[in-house]
Amino acid sequence: MADKPGERHSGAHGDPGQRVSDATLRERRSRITPVPGFDMALVLSGGGARAAYQVGVLSAIAERVPRPRFAILTGVSAGAINAVYLAAHAGDFPGAVQGLREEWKRLTVDQVYRLHPPGIARAAGRFLSRLFLSGSSEEGKVRGLLDLRPLRAFLSRAVDFELIQTAIDHGDLRALALSATSYSSGSTVTFVHGAPGMPTWQRAQRIAVSTKIQLDHVMASSAIPLVFPAVKLDNGFYGDGSVRQTAPLAPAIHLGARRILLIGMRAAPRSIRRGQPADQYPTTAEVLGLLFHSIFLDAMDADVERLERFNRIIEALPPGVAPPGGLRKVDLLLVKPSRDLAAMAQDFRRHAPPAVQLIVRPLGGWRGGSSDLLSYLLFEPAFTGALMELGYADTVAQWERVEPFLEGR
Repeated sequence: MADKPGERHSGAHGDPGQRVSDATLRERRSRITPVPGFDMALVLSGGGARAAYQVGVLSAIAERVPRPRFAILTGVSAGAINAVYLAAHAGDFPGAVQGLREEWKRLTVDQVYRLHPPGIARAAGRFLSRLFLSGSSEEGKVRGLLDLRPLRAFLSRAVDFELIQTAIDHGDLRALALSATSYSSGSTVTFVHGAPGMPTWQRAQRIAVSTKIQLDHVMASSAIPLVFPAVKLDNGFYGDGSVRQTAPLAPAIHLGARRILLIGMRAAPRSIRRGQPADQYPTTAEVLGLLFHSIFLDAMDADVERLERFNRIIEALPPGVAPPGGLRKVDLLLVKPSRDLAAMAQDFRRHAPPAVQLIVRPLGGWRGGSSDLLSYLLFEPAFTGALMELGYADTVAQWERVEPFLEGR
């Protein structure tokens, strides 16, 4: 539960092993759900290096509203990384955002993924041999072209996952939810770490389970198929949660959100650049960029339209008529880039380390208009710092609509 003005919670980020009496915990937990106004969710989508933009937006908020009442945090892929960091520091939003910003400022490609050209060559050789030869016990297995162990090491150092439960116990957070894709069922699985009584659900191709979120859940949510290795959890292997997430806003709504702050990754339509000339054959990088857009951006845009349509239907109902099927109005504020992030990445090509150049340049990603793929992979401070600055500036420019939303007006 967020503090009232002038109140402070003591020890929210002290020793995670510090014992609190059962009676105290029960009393704190009993106050979590009914608190008026403690129903706002922060939804952080995926997008690789583009997720630095989210940190810029949050920086502007933390500077002006030190105690925003984010009861629910949901994240997927790179957004899951930001979400778990905020959840582990939920009692100190300005400090959490400042720490997250500092981590992003230090983050480089070699702290996210590792590229081994000989290993890729061997993987390609094995694939070709399996294509023409049968009988291999490893037939058909693709374990990822890039190694995510650097990201695992980075997150192990940057996030104390035990503090997520501490934040829930102290009433600073109702729930953290991360989504991943199950390779065995093909469903989107949302892992919910929340206060007692938080709901789970089952819908077509999506299910929620209650669990204590740990590092492996974040790694699974971030494991883009074929690019990064799948991650083994208790009941099978998982990959990036954006792949089949047809309703990205649904976890926040199921968990009780009545207001959602969504930080988008796609520029406003007026700022979108022109594509390649119609008679110019698309590069492989362009094709992969479109695939990444379909994974990370398209479903979110469609879900925003769906929620806005439901809200209009509910608002049009006559007074005293209840919405059908238990529907309720959910207010949404979308903050999205004022500039095209791929075009920005094009301006920072010179900062790309050899590993990124080795991936993107042969695929045609250096050609003008083909930098979408680069914008997802360019984890370098020059580019991510510019994204954070853009997120900050965009939020300040829209503050007249951001502030009332955060304050519930």
